Amino acid sequence: MSDRPAVTSTLRLARRADGTASAVRLVPEEAPVAFSYAGTTHAVMMASPADFEDFALGFSLTEGIVGSPDEIEDIVVQDLGAGFDIQIRLRDRANTRFEARRRRLAGPVGCGLCGIESIEEAMRSVDAVGASKLSFTADDVTLAVKLLSKMQPFHSETGAVHAAGFYVPGKGVVAAREDVGRHNALDKLAGALARDGIDGSSGAVVITSRVSVEMVQKAAAIGASAIFAVSAPTALAVRTADAAGMTLVALVRGEDFDVFSHPDRVICEDTRHVA
Repeated sequence: MSDRPAVTSTLRLARRADGTASAVRLVPEEAPVAFSYAGTTHAVMMASPADFEDFALGFSLTEGIVGSPDEIEDIVVQDLGAGFDIQIRLRDRANTRFEARRRRLAGPVGCGLCGIESIEEAMRSVDAVGASKLSFTADDVTLAVKLLSKMQPFHSETGAVHAAGFYVPGKGVVAAREDVGRHNALDKLAGALARDGIDGSSGAVVITSRVSVEMVQKAAAIGASAIFAVSAPTALAVRTADAAGMTLVALVRGEDFDVFSHPDRVICEDTRHVA
């Protein structure tokens, strides 16, 4: 865990209709976080300094570095002052698999992100979520977003962070995580679900951001058959969700929402078709 606060205060000049004055504003912290496997940095991203263990586990799972939590031997978080280094030690089989992957992705200039191999990695296929019999009512969709909005303490203080939650019909939002990065929030959620032994096929991923293809890929890695989002999806996200058998619901605003793929999982009593 980090001893650094995830939220801090700063002075600002606030202009309002009745005048301008100095005031204090709460803002989220962000810091560079490196994921290191076997002592070698694999990825660095800006993230909120919180829930690092969930972050490391979720990132490892959703990026396909490990197939299950028991393939990770140890997670150690090092505060380097300028940022954080999360040292992840993999067990033998997972480490061998990761080393082979890292050699495959090393580009001709050694950046690890160059060449056609990295493009293929970015566009990796998504495993089908299966013929899930789970269904959701329209009330489930709207309730999931409402409940998640009440589980965002950092956002309530700052208005500047994303959240990802997991909604189970009849139980509500059973887990939620926040971060300045939408992908990070979803990775942290994935780690929390894995650590608590919550089956990803038992509910829907709920996010406060737009739906990019990476969000669909990560939700599919969790095993969720549905994703509910406050904002809109990209075209590639819709195609990817459709191919994976995932129900993608977006633009959830109050009682209104749009279903972009596999609408059969969402039961709307007043469903009607328009030309």
